[in-house]
Amino acid sequence: MSGVSVWWINCRLFDECMTKAKPFIKWVGGKSQLITQLEALLPADFSSKDDVTYIEPFVGGGAMLFYMLQTHTNITRAVINDINRDLTTCYQVVRDQPNELIRSLTAIQEDYYGVQDEEAKRDYYLRVRDRFNAKPEDPIENTTLFFFLNRTCFNGLYRVNKSGKFNVPFGRYKKPLICDADTIRADSQLLQRVTILTGDFERTFEHVSANTFFYFDPPYRPLSDTSSFKDYAKESFNDEAQIRLKLFCDRLQETRIPFMLSNSDGSGDNGQERFFDELYKDYNISRVWAARSINSNGAKRGKLTEILVRNYAA
Repeated sequence: MSGVSVWWINCRLFDECMTKAKPFIKWVGGKSQLITQLEALLPADFSSKDDVTYIEPFVGGGAMLFYMLQTHTNITRAVINDINRDLTTCYQVVRDQPNELIRSLTAIQEDYYGVQDEEAKRDYYLRVRDRFNAKPEDPIENTTLFFFLNRTCFNGLYRVNKSGKFNVPFGRYKKPLICDADTIRADSQLLQRVTILTGDFERTFEHVSANTFFYFDPPYRPLSDTSSFKDYAKESFNDEAQIRLKLFCDRLQETRIPFMLSNSDGSGDNGQERFFDELYKDYNISRVWAARSINSNGAKRGKLTEILVRNYAA
């Protein structure tokens, strides 16, 4: 092999290594904007622990997951879970079949870019949405359709109706990036040490080890009737589910497993709603600032506080 070839390969490997893992999809409520605030409130001794297991029972877009795995090298194992099977299938395909996914995404991206008329693009989008809702069994096809819809639908929302059908309208983007090959490859490498589960959040307790840390980012409790854009899954995460999650946190407390939990701050919205303050009154509650853009009431978009619950002192 020539010196030039070796140089080119080394440069290519260097470039790949420099691509940071990050969420491969858009996800409403993602934690990218809050990472600095969340990092500051991790347990004081977190970095000093060895062989840490990191568990996210509601992984969503995975911003916190990718950050934690890249920043804290003492995390040797991670477990993620979500009730949304389409989402967890995406994680599995990105982890196990990145090259096949990249080829499939490249093909649909090139096909879509070839459609010039906006109305024709809308028709293309609706056909893909119908195919996605038919639930193709092939994980590559299902994930390809998921990626496509995520990049071309309105605001990158993931929303389903009571029948579990994806119903977000067309987004009218001229040339969205559907295949981000570098991110998929970087994420695939990072996900190699991640166990991926699909189902109820309580199942994650089975994966607790000696040094375990939980981060919960459940579906947020709506601040009002207009602030909820419905559901990520056909199973609604209502107040009963929020209370069940609190009882699960009590179980972690009893076994001395540290956890951090995010949710909406009702008291910040109207000054009177105390649902989470009462529910988690035995724990440490902080408030952090976050931007909100999903609300039919324009006055309720912008920066609002969110609560952060911990069973330890930062």
